[in-house]
Amino acid sequence: MGRKTYYVTTPIYYANAEPHIGTACTTIIADVMARYKKLCGYEVFYLTGSDEHGQKILRIAAEAGVEPKAFVDGVVAKIKQTWQDLNIQYDYFVRTTDEQHKKAVQALYRKIAEKGDIYKAKYSGWYCTPCERYISLTESPDKTCPVCKRPTEFLEEDNYFFKLSNYQAKMLEFLKAHKDFIVPESRYNEVYSRVEMSIEDISISRASFSWGIPLPDDAEHVVWVWLDALTTYISALGYPDNKDNFNKYWPADVHFMAKDILWFHSVIWPCFLMSAGLEPPRQICAHGWWTVNGEKISKSKGNMILPRDVIAKFGVDSLRYFELREMVLGHDQDFTYKALMSRHNNELGNDLGNLVLRTLVMIGKYYEGKIPQPYENDFSDEPIRKMLASLQEPILSHIEHFQFSNALEKIWEIVRAANKYIDDQKPWVLAKEKSPKLSSVLYNLAEEIRIISVYLTPFMPTACDSIRFQLGLSSEKVTLPESLEFGQTEVGTRTFIDKPLFPKIEEEKTAG
Repeated sequence: MGRKTYYVTTPIYYANAEPHIGTACTTIIADVMARYKKLCGYEVFYLTGSDEHGQKILRIAAEAGVEPKAFVDGVVAKIKQTWQDLNIQYDYFVRTTDEQHKKAVQALYRKIAEKGDIYKAKYSGWYCTPCERYISLTESPDKTCPVCKRPTEFLEEDNYFFKLSNYQAKMLEFLKAHKDFIVPESRYNEVYSRVEMSIEDISISRASFSWGIPLPDDAEHVVWVWLDALTTYISALGYPDNKDNFNKYWPADVHFMAKDILWFHSVIWPCFLMSAGLEPPRQICAHGWWTVNGEKISKSKGNMILPRDVIAKFGVDSLRYFELREMVLGHDQDFTYKALMSRHNNELGNDLGNLVLRTLVMIGKYYEGKIPQPYENDFSDEPIRKMLASLQEPILSHIEHFQFSNALEKIWEIVRAANKYIDDQKPWVLAKEKSPKLSSVLYNLAEEIRIISVYLTPFMPTACDSIRFQLGLSSEKVTLPESLEFGQTEVGTRTFIDKPLFPKIEEEKTAG
């Protein structure tokens, strides 16, 4: 058997504006899983990218007085800069304007057409241009978009349609056989009920504008933006020509997204793939929305919170931690600077930051900055070892199941226990008494901090690099679960005291 692989994706983000913290959350989640799987020895392919076609882009570019390609080039630069600011380690950034992608879309379209699943007919109905989706009156009797709540437009034109209705039975069978295809379970139930009720054929072309990928057999039509965007998940692997790379990673292990685009990914995308004779992805994970005062964050509502603004005040790892700790899978979460400041100052600064600083200061004061040799007749590490052993399975399981808030809460049990260990053992008293137990206490603390840094590496990579550097472990390779074994810090390793990991933020600095 070959090396284990893991293919994880974000949505292919619409290139109409700079990313906000909601978009950032999905990207951070995918980054955590990519980093975690790499630590577990997987060969990971992490995909993100930009969706650049469609009528909405055409209109926005015209309003800005620039060509569509020039407009999306500017937005893509902002997206890439934001991912860099957030320390996102993606492996490939796909653009729907890439030539390779265009080739893949047309190849997939031909496969679907060869199956007999495409026909031409007149489309007459309501369309939401901002969401690039058709709206049925059953779905929204008042003709407003059920996602963005904007008014829809009435369209009437000859389109090419995909026989989605042909796949209702097959999709139900697939969902019954794969109960974990969609997580959380509430989203699975939602999708299953809708498929069970009925699914209608969908238009997959537009003829009223030309900003898109032309149909291979009718250049007067361009591919519907969703068929275009969803195909990135295979075009980025080199489909249809690079069969080795495609077969290596496909089907994707997980597509991450917010809940509003779940239908496209969990039903329409698998049906396209089934029609083309390709496997559906293994899993879809749809998280909730970040909101401000209960309203979904969006450019049109003027409530955008940009990652760069948050990072400038709190640092990148505080934002990453906050989004992952605060958001519970499947639920919406309201963003407030007050909640962010509380997590930053209390959990990151007081709990973790002070734990590291206190330990390093005492090692410096009592052992000249070198990791001490534990006292051979001291067994105070036994409760620590038992606690760490008992938490390993639940922490790793929570990460595997995308329950990041739960995983971080369990990790903080270790952080709090280590702080309590300092208070209980009172190293300053042991030093005054010249007790040989002091060396064991400080060694145990160094080991707890090292193990905490291993767990937190996918979540807060920059801070964990700093922790390991200060422990004198900067060159050590971290692997899971091997690096979680107690006792790996070498005696005599020189430690360093760096600047505080999470400097306290005063309330007035968050104003505005």
